[in-house]
Amino acid sequence: MTQSIEARDLFRTAYENRYTWDKNFSGYTAEITFKRADEVFKGKVCVNRDLSAEVFDVADEQAQKEIHSQLWETAIHRIRRSFEETHSKNSFSYGATDETGAVEILVGGKSDGDRYKLRNNEVCHVHRQIHGVVVTIDTFSSHQTGEGYLSHRYDSIYRDPKTGELKGGRSEFEDNYEKIDGYYILTSRVITTEENGQKITREYGFSNVKLLEPAVV
Repeated sequence: MTQSIEARDLFRTAYENRYTWDKNFSGYTAEITFKRADEVFKGKVCVNRDLSAEVFDVADEQAQKEIHSQLWETAIHRIRRSFEETHSKNSFSYGATDETGAVEILVGGKSDGDRYKLRNNEVCHVHRQIHGVVVTIDTFSSHQTGEGYLSHRYDSIYRDPKTGELKGGRSEFEDNYEKIDGYYILTSRVITTEENGQKITREYGFSNVKLLEPAVV
């Protein structure tokens, strides 16, 4: 059955099944508790209407950068862009189907060399070059919102695009969300990363989440 469906159409359906925020999303504020090894940092954050992120009241510069990075990474995946906006210059073809039934989609054109795997109308594997590195992400479980899926447990590995050499250790993620005034917002993220032979855990907890007032038109 899969082979009778164009690879582009199959990928489009999974792409459009992702949970994203609509154009009326106004942004939000929250309190942050960030735990890194035996250190704890508390402060406030804001994701603005344009999905830019700000961190307040965190004096430690490195902690501030790490919190900002996670906010930005989360928000950029909630941007709603049409399939044509993102992939109009790409072509798609089928690769192999693995033992779990996941179907491989190979990308040509502008994003030549990227590849994905789809299972149950979700992207469960990503292998693509971003900002000079190759990132591979495998998703193991997801949240079903009724408005699209959100990744729950997944991992990521970064490699040099020329040599294939690992750039840092494998990271494992666990994300949880709450629906607040009609929108799903990240309320916790736990990242476990291999660093110099040791596992380092970073925990991000977002509480007292409040949506910003809608823009006056």
